[in-house]
Amino acid sequence: MLTIDELPHYSYQDYRRWEGDWELIEGIPYAMTPSPTLIHQHVSQKIARYLDEAMDACPGCRALLAIDWIISDDTVVQPDNLVICYSPEGDFLTKAPTLIFEILSPSTSKKDRVTKFRLYEQEGVPYYCIVDPETRVAKIYHLAQGRYVKQADVSSESHRFQLEACGFDFDFSRIWP
Repeated sequence: MLTIDELPHYSYQDYRRWEGDWELIEGIPYAMTPSPTLIHQHVSQKIARYLDEAMDACPGCRALLAIDWIISDDTVVQPDNLVICYSPEGDFLTKAPTLIFEILSPSTSKKDRVTKFRLYEQEGVPYYCIVDPETRVAKIYHLAQGRYVKQADVSSESHRFQLEACGFDFDFSRIWP
């Protein structure tokens, strides 16, 4: 069995040359395959639409679909849905989003619940929502004193997100197929 010191450690320069969809977390590559399922895509589309509409009332913020967030030379992730409340410099994000939604899939569940949870907490993402299409439950975490605190488990309820300059209610009953 290989030890962590024996594993290859990749950088953003390596990542840029790879074909297909990948994420790179602390030098470890994660293939984004197979492509998302129909239910995953449906939920993501509903979240994107709802967030886009909500950001109309929040001029300093905007909703985005998966985009490279370059955290460091060895960490690049692509959250499923996100909100930023700043103007990015360049074509990719280099600062933490304000709100991230990750939609669980069988192949990404552990990474989203453990690895990305820890990473987003460490990087200071104010809100992290882990959405499970199978159980129709979203777990909402808010950053408080550098740690994520669960605010709610929601299924058909609305939840209020208070962003930097505005707030909005997100009706989770509208995202499920």
